[in-house]
Amino acid sequence: MPIFTAPDGTTLACHLRGEGEPLVVLPGGPMRASAYLGNLGGLDAHRRLALLDLRGTGDSSVPKDPSTYRCDRLVDDVEALRVHLGLERMDLLAHSAGGSLALLYAARHPGRVARLALITATPWALGMPATAEDRRAAALLRRDEPWYAQAWPAYRDWLAGTGDYDPVFAPFFYGRWDETARAHDRAGDTQYNDEAAELFGADGAWDPPAARAALARLTAPVLVLAGELDGGPRPELARRCAEIVPDAEFAVQPGAGHYPWLDDPEWFTARVGQFLSARPADRRPS
Repeated sequence: MPIFTAPDGTTLACHLRGEGEPLVVLPGGPMRASAYLGNLGGLDAHRRLALLDLRGTGDSSVPKDPSTYRCDRLVDDVEALRVHLGLERMDLLAHSAGGSLALLYAARHPGRVARLALITATPWALGMPATAEDRRAAALLRRDEPWYAQAWPAYRDWLAGTGDYDPVFAPFFYGRWDETARAHDRAGDTQYNDEAAELFGADGAWDPPAARAALARLTAPVLVLAGELDGGPRPELARRCAEIVPDAEFAVQPGAGHYPWLDDPEWFTARVGQFLSARPADRRPS
């Protein structure tokens, strides 16, 4: 487990899995320890995953200044990891809230990104949040599933702001509510830094016009992958995100929720692996 130091002196950890060319991986949550990513459905058979524990999560230290949990300030930690790994340019994969961090990194350091894969990414950095209506529409796709009747009332109240988060509606975040999904959801109880999550999108974190302008000049290939059943982002929101960057391809994983590598590992690793290994002439939309 490589340990390195951020510019402000905070000690950060990175977990290496697999062999081959490095793929730097940014977790979501926001501010969830990278352990929940596992081996991304077996992607470590194709690439050496370098999974960053963001400050205050997993094996990384808590910073002296809590304001450094803000997403735009975490960009310096990603750059410190690139330097530590000795990479001139890096392939970067980001999940969920980590997508906004990856977008801000690419906007600030476009020459350091070789390829960028955004997996069910939340594009807050572009001023494109998933809305409650997005999540309601996605939830209705699940109405014939056996757990729906019990989960929907609590989920509806949470989306309306009249109820708290309730584990009963966790199935909405997974394409298949099986034992693998249940175990993954239970593990999350010990993986979040709630204080950091509250500060991740604090005032000043986002400047969508500036981010959009910078990303319009990004030359690196980008994959934006959505889950067919995901509510945040829904495929349409992910497609709009893909339109921001010049060299982007958009893919929807059938039957997948917010954690697509769990729902169909073979489909996920094949599609992401194809993107990461393709020459320009081989790349394709889907």
